[in-house]
Amino acid sequence: MLRGFYTAASGMYAQQRKTDLLTNNMANINTPGFKEDTSTIRAFPEMLLQRIEAGKAKSETVGPINTGVYMQETLPRFIQGDLRQTDIGTDLALTDLEGTPVFFIVEENGQTKYTRNGRFTLDAEGLLTTTEGFSVLDVNGNQIRLNSDRFKVTSNGIIEENGAQVARLGIAAAENPEALIKEGNGLYRTENNGQLPNVDGTFSISQGFIEASNVDPTRAMADMLTAYRAFEANQKILQAYDRSMEKAVNEIGRVNG
Repeated sequence: MLRGFYTAASGMYAQQRKTDLLTNNMANINTPGFKEDTSTIRAFPEMLLQRIEAGKAKSETVGPINTGVYMQETLPRFIQGDLRQTDIGTDLALTDLEGTPVFFIVEENGQTKYTRNGRFTLDAEGLLTTTEGFSVLDVNGNQIRLNSDRFKVTSNGIIEENGAQVARLGIAAAENPEALIKEGNGLYRTENNGQLPNVDGTFSISQGFIEASNVDPTRAMADMLTAYRAFEANQKILQAYDRSMEKAVNEIGRVNG
């Protein structure tokens, strides 16, 4: 019976973590370039129970038993979000053309990071940055300095001012996006802070647009209700075990007395 407590509690904990994940997805519905997180829940490895009795040379197999479930991992879902027109010249949206996710290359505290959030701005020095102040890098890994926000960006990432090319956006591709580590502010990094390769021709950039979050609010709400009901079901099982234990302690103990 005590094992049943742990099994029900593990189910409650797994569903609580799933609810937290879904809540974060819902909170970022309006975050440009946000990729929703998905989770996988699996059972702990099964154990084989055996009964050993006095006087018997061999044990008798009772059968397998499981000790509960846990959330194995969370992974971003790299599905293209819808493009939303803003008519703001510093807003840029990436579109994957060949199925491989691509990212803007930015710099945070001297480290290379990657993002799908193309809501950029110009700082006081004329550097192209994210709204959080991280520098957007060109194809050579340099900061991009512009004279005004009246620049033009072609679909292949070339930045032009007064008809002349001044820079080319650095765009990186992730052949294995599940290996990227998700950080705050819409940033990603590689496991050992390595560099993703620059690409050309596998993407399209739309100026005056942003990529919307790929969270489906209807599905997220349905998943949240399912997780909540599963949590409640495990909670009721835990309460049933608690009542059984209370009865065993109070009534069986009194009869034996």
